[in-house]
Amino acid sequence: MVKLALVVTFLLLASIFQPLTAQSICPGVKKETWPELIGVPAKLARETIQKENSKLTNVPSVLNGSPVTQDLRCDRVRLFVNLLDIVVQIPRVG
Repeated sequence: MVKLALVVTFLLLASIFQPLTAQSICPGVKKETWPELIGVPAKLARETIQKENSKLTNVPSVLNGSPVTQDLRCDRVRLFVNLLDIVVQIPRVG
C-alpha cells in the first residue's frame, strides 16, 4: 500500500515538472507565453509580442469562445479578446 502511494506521488510530481523541463517546439522562439498581457488592449499586446520577437508575424485578435484550428504555427500568437478588444486569455505561441 505504501509503495502504491509513493508511485502515485511520483507520477503526480513528474506531471507537474514536465512542462518546466520541456524544450520549445518552435526554434528561435525564446518566449512562448505572455501572462502579463491579460487585461491589456489587443493593439498594445500585439505590439509588445512583435517587439519581443519579430518572428511572430501572425498575431490575430480572436473573440473569446470562437472556434479556432488546432494546428501549430510557430509564427502565430492568438489574442483572445472580449467585445472591448481586451485580452482575456494568456497569449501563447501556436
